[in-house]
Amino acid sequence: QVQLQESGGRLVQAGDSLTLSCAASTPTLYNYAMGWLRQTPGKEREVVAAIGRTGVSTWYAYSVRGRFTLSSDSARKTMYLQMNSLKPEDTAIYYCAADPTLDTAATVRPEFYDYWGQGTQVTVSA
Repeated sequence: QVQLQESGGRLVQAGDSLTLSCAASTPTLYNYAMGWLRQTPGKEREVVAAIGRTGVSTWYAYSVRGRFTLSSDSARKTMYLQMNSLKPEDTAIYYCAADPTLDTAATVRPEFYDYWGQGTQVTVSA
């Protein structure tokens, strides 16, 4: 059983940068697909950034492409989401998720992830 814990969410102003962290309970998440997802009230949870279990390629939602960057430490125990040029529409609860089976194409489907963190709130004021 993998446990994930997000941190770093807070209130920022539009145009600011913020980095979210996701720490895993296991020594490493090598060979796990990892993703960052977000959800706002009344909307479906959406994947904003993800990497497949092989770690070869990273996918970004169009709305964040060029502004958000997914990365991890060398042990792949902690995953990060660097968010630049934040906009009010980026306001959401952000979740990290992991799964041992997903390739990159499958990481865009929130329902495919087995392991989830509890979420961290990011609020971007205009």
